[in-house]
Amino acid sequence: MGADVHDTGADGTTADGEPTGVDHVFLALERELAVFLRRARASSGEMAREVHPDLEPAAYGLLVRLADAGAQRATDLAGYFGVGKATMSRQLHALEQLGLITRAPDPADGRAVLVRLTDEGRARFTHVRTARRARYARRLASWDRGEVSELARLLHRLNAEQEGEEA
Repeated sequence: MGADVHDTGADGTTADGEPTGVDHVFLALERELAVFLRRARASSGEMAREVHPDLEPAAYGLLVRLADAGAQRATDLAGYFGVGKATMSRQLHALEQLGLITRAPDPADGRAVLVRLTDEGRARFTHVRTARRARYARRLASWDRGEVSELARLLHRLNAEQEGEEA
């Protein structure tokens, strides 16, 4: 497994380059999450291009949020994703130019504007999401359904705890 805690170099790492005094279970988790996140970013880029060739990968998540949560204010979207208003405005403008979203006055507050998917945006997004879900099902076909359920539960817990930290 890892090097002995006493087998440290002058730079505070073990012989295999790991920091001393760090739990190897958490190091393994960090490595696996890093690989998972790199692959997820690459996959988001591919899915964004499937929705529209000019769609930025970062904007794909906006489509997910709008499809799942319905119409939203831009400020709420910015808060949800933890980005500034200028970044959100730029991404929404790009989605609007591609015909994937539209803006309309908020019926509850005429001064506010709600962002929602267009029919075209919803159709394109739904097509890509359905294909992605089929890929997940194929990749996890050999897993026991209980394992898939447990993975979903643990990821939900991790995400919920991260939301609590960011709030």
